[in-house]
Amino acid sequence: MNAEYEIEILLVEDSPYDAELTIRELTRRNLANKLVHLKDGAEALEFIFGTGAYAGRDTRQHPRVILLDLKLPKVDGLEVLRALKSDPRTQTIPVVIMTSSQEQRDVVDSYSLGVNSYVVKPLDFDQFSKAVSELGCYWVLLNHAPGAPPSPED
Repeated sequence: MNAEYEIEILLVEDSPYDAELTIRELTRRNLANKLVHLKDGAEALEFIFGTGAYAGRDTRQHPRVILLDLKLPKVDGLEVLRALKSDPRTQTIPVVIMTSSQEQRDVVDSYSLGVNSYVVKPLDFDQFSKAVSELGCYWVLLNHAPGAPPSPED
């Protein structure tokens, strides 16, 4: 496996409940083996850019996808997205917004900043599980991002 993809999914989610459901569903689909869960936007930026608590991390190790909540403590999801998509080192990493916000402004702002997909979290447990499963399968197994190695199923 290409060292650049030792992390397959970066989950940036402050809600313990939503994070647990997401990780549980990805684990059920065998997609959580290389998942990193971060709880706020500042920690996400430190991790991605190898600063602060993550100084020295090999920043060439990009996830196959970042699942990013919008409403995060410290630094909100739109600011994380702006930082990712404005930096040549990280602009091609696929980012999926997973949020409870159905505000048109959030959708427009996300796409203006370069988000790859915007998903409103279903409130129903079964629908939430199905949405996470489909997202994980698509972004980890089917999508082929620039510089990505063959998917684990190839």
